[in-house]
Order: sequence, then structure tokens, then C-alpha cells
Amino acid sequence: MEGFFLYNQAEQLMEQYPLTVTETAKGRGAIICITECGEKILKEYKGSAVRAEILHDVAEYLNKAGIKTDGIITTTEGAFLSGSAEEGFYLLKDWYSGRECDTKSRDDILEAVAQLARMHQCLAQYDGQIPEGFFVSEQILIGEYERHTRELKKVRNYIRAKKKKNLFETKFMEHYSGYLTQAEEVEERLKEQAAHREESEWQQMYGLCHGDYNQHNILFRKEGIWIINLEQLHVDVQVSDLAHFMRKILEKHNWNTGLGMDMIRAYDKKKKLSAMECEQICFRLAYPEKFWKVANHYYNSRKSWVSGRDIEKLDKVTGQEKERQQFLEMLFHFVR
Repeated sequence: MEGFFLYNQAEQLMEQYPLTVTETAKGRGAIICITECGEKILKEYKGSAVRAEILHDVAEYLNKAGIKTDGIITTTEGAFLSGSAEEGFYLLKDWYSGRECDTKSRDDILEAVAQLARMHQCLAQYDGQIPEGFFVSEQILIGEYERHTRELKKVRNYIRAKKKKNLFETKFMEHYSGYLTQAEEVEERLKEQAAHREESEWQQMYGLCHGDYNQHNILFRKEGIWIINLEQLHVDVQVSDLAHFMRKILEKHNWNTGLGMDMIRAYDKKKKLSAMECEQICFRLAYPEKFWKVANHYYNSRKSWVSGRDIEKLDKVTGQEKERQQFLEMLFHFVR
């Protein structure tokens, strides 16, 4: 419904910009506009005007530094958003056609990791004002994992109370104990690291992060690599981006140890990883995120019938566990 509204309001919204639109086309939840200044994309935006201004400034900073991204275009009156509180706010951004990072291509993956390291290095030097709301503390990650673990226990308790269990529930209970142990160990190690950290080293790990670094937000063009969609930008341990990308890729590659270690090396070659950063990557990949996600989806969906897709996803997670543990063992050895 929102996409329908945007398509019908696009012409009116575009009148707020100093551009002439000659053609429009529907994109993914957005409108692509052909203008005399190139292609632009009009997207719904849920954040504040202050946040939009920071996104604009950071994009300008990155582009000037040679890290290509999609900049935000201001309205005729210099505003960073168009629309209204009643009808919703929108961002107009530069839009680029290009080839998304191919998750089957080792070269694409390693180039994407190297570009992430360059972006992090650049963002670490950003000296613009960043509001407090952008900052994420280590306690938020610990709290998030503790919540996930409580949810796993809730699923366990629900299933255990059932007299007759379906196939998903039987499989879940077979593997639950091992994954719970993993979850609790990661929580304890994160707390231990937080308690014994050197503050100066801890601060050096922090900087602006992309927030959603995945293959869809990495474009390969003849001019180079574009990193787009910075809307989830925040200040956190920068290697959180790397861990997020590694998890996405390694799940698709059956936790291939060689590829995983090559990703670590590709990042380290451009931006040296500290021992504490390596530990952070280990902890984030060691938490059984995918097992929790599958269990949580099952618990929050209709349980009167079991989804074949949920069983398929659970089988894939548990089927990759041997390879995942081999990779984590290698990674923890690398850290030591």
C-alpha cells in the first residue's frame, strides 16, 4: 500500500526538488526518477531530519575521500527530506545501476571486504558532529544476545510442554542443548572482555559503521565499487559490519574455512585488526544467530501446522554445524 501511495505521489514530491523528471519507474519499495542530472531514487524514510542531515554529510565526506556512495539530494529549500508528517517523509538519493556483489564469486567477496576496510578507515577519521543517538555500547550487544537466549528457552519450554511433537519440534529438541551452551558461552566471554578491556584499545575499535553491509548494498561498476544505502549508519565496533557480512557469505558457502580466513586477511591487509577486534568477530560469529532466528520464526508463526520451509531451514543450520565449528576453531586459533 505504501509503495502504491509513493508511486501516485512521486510527481508531487519531486516538485520540491530543483530537478526536471522526464520518466519514472518502480523500484524495490521506491521510485526511480530519470532527470536532467541523472537517475535518482525516491525512498520512504522513517528517521529524523537530524539523522538525514548526518547521512547527507557522511555521504559527501565519503565521496570526497574516494569511497563512492549514494548521496542525498536536498530540496529547493535546502531540506534533506520531502513530504510531510501527515503523508510521510522521503529521501531523494543518487541512483546507480550496477552489478551487485556476486556471493558465489570469491573475487567479488574479497574485493567487497577490502572496500569495507577502506570505508571503515575513512569513517574512523570523520570529525563531524554525531548525535548521542547514533552510538551503540557493548551492553546493547550483550543485552541482545541475552534476549535471544531467553527466547530460545521460551521455545524449548513451549515444545517440552507439548505431549505430541511435530517434526520441527523433535529436530529442535535434538539440537537445542548444544546451541544453548554456545549462546551462554558467548555471552560470558563478551562480559569478560568488557570487564577486562583497555579503554584506549576499546575506543579505537569504535567508529561509524554501515549497519547493513550485504551483497545488495555493494555495487560493482566500471568506475569501481559503490557502497550504497547508508540509512542504518551508526557508531559501533566497526568490525560488526565485517562479522555481519561474513556470516551472510559463509552461510552460503557452508562455512568454508579457507574463504572465511581469506576474508579476515583481506580486511586486515587494508585496516589492521587488533586482538580485541578479532575476538569481537569470533564472538559475533560464534553466537548461534541462525538457530535462534529459525526457532524464533517458528514460535511467532501459526503453530497449528508446521512449515516445510522452517524444517528445511533448521536442517540447513544443523547440517552446517560441523563445518561452522571447524571454521570457528580456526578463527579462535588465529586470534590466539
